[in-house]
Amino acid sequence: MNNLHLTNSLTRKKEIFKPINPEKISLYVCGPTVYDKPHVGNGRALVVFDLLFKILKEIYGKTKVTYIRNITDIDDKIIETSKKKGIPISELTNEITKEFHLNCESLFCSKPNLEPKATEHVEKMIYMTENLIKLNAAYEKKGHVYFSVTSFKNYGQLSNKKIDELKIGARVEVSDLKKDPLDFVLWKPSNNDEPGWSSPWGRGRPGWHLECSVMSEKYLGSQFDIHGGGLDLIFPHHENEIAQSCVNNKTEKFANYWVHNGFVTFNKEKMSKSLGNISTIADANKKYSGQVVRLALLSSHYKQPLDWSEELLKLHSKTLDKWYSIYTSEYSEKLPECFNDLLDDLNTPLYISKLHDLFNQSQNGNKEKIKEFNKACRLIGLFQETKAEREKFKKSKIKISEKMILSKIKDRENAKNNGDYDLADKIRDELSNEGIDIKDIKDKTTWNYK
Repeated sequence: MNNLHLTNSLTRKKEIFKPINPEKISLYVCGPTVYDKPHVGNGRALVVFDLLFKILKEIYGKTKVTYIRNITDIDDKIIETSKKKGIPISELTNEITKEFHLNCESLFCSKPNLEPKATEHVEKMIYMTENLIKLNAAYEKKGHVYFSVTSFKNYGQLSNKKIDELKIGARVEVSDLKKDPLDFVLWKPSNNDEPGWSSPWGRGRPGWHLECSVMSEKYLGSQFDIHGGGLDLIFPHHENEIAQSCVNNKTEKFANYWVHNGFVTFNKEKMSKSLGNISTIADANKKYSGQVVRLALLSSHYKQPLDWSEELLKLHSKTLDKWYSIYTSEYSEKLPECFNDLLDDLNTPLYISKLHDLFNQSQNGNKEKIKEFNKACRLIGLFQETKAEREKFKKSKIKISEKMILSKIKDRENAKNNGDYDLADKIRDELSNEGIDIKDIKDKTTWNYK
């Protein structure tokens, strides 16, 4: 087996993964801010880092990998959404957290070892803020505490920019209280109608960046192996995590490897709640099983953009149907040769192409190839349903009755006999839109659920 290689955003190079301790692999991934239903862009990060978790366990052993994925349950967006909906914050965060967990299950993602919530770690966040003030890396003004970016000499290394080049962007809070525009908040005051905790600077709440630094350190230590998240988190979130953690812990590094997945786009435009062009994971699951959604999310290399569409889902639904024709509960325990493609920076497009090859090699009934194929599918989180369960799911999504299907097929046959091929094609398309696939074999028409 080859070594695992990962593209490290910190060095902008593909590197051999060398853990701090091979007996204790550490992975931290930024989880959801629970104010709205997760969309497929969020789902991509879920699937990508679930795959990395699976790969690390295959290499080092299931008990030697610790995967931490946090939940941000205190944030300005959460406060704004709860006010807009007129519901308590706890009701909103519980509802969205439940939806998030359902999405994880639908995508067949393994549970992380721990899933800490920000609100459970506020005391340690206050302690870290106090320490940064003592180190002259932070300052208080009118109940706000800001981190001074000039206190960290390597600020901008992750985003590959110098401090002088960094501009105030949409994700950088503008305030006259700051000494430097790039300084970021560690603690902020809370109004009476907002959640808050007692602190040396008055009643308030922590800044977003502080939360992940505290939780990752508590569970993985001041320096750990891999930190993951979406590409949009590089600046300012991950840049700020590095700065405050390294200064607080007096270390040169925070995480040794930074892995970021690319955006999911819709008509080539980034999918985001702010643009209103999102498709939720729940939306996708209304018509397609989580396995189809998972395969679609893995179809492009994790670093590259992935354009989301109905056609993409249809394509991978058909692929899974084909692959399920040789599904078996018996599979090889030996890692297939194509596993090495996953070790090469999670090269899922190449891996999936090898799956197609393996499937073709299995068509002569070779039992060993069939077992190898089944193992290869399971390695990336597929074949998590039996063949019967998949058929049951597909059937449950069909609204048209079997009687109506047969009636439409009869109408189509009549149209063909009368030479009305436009009508025949129209009926085929109507059935296809209902999730019914029809095939003409000699003089007989057969049908099946997609």
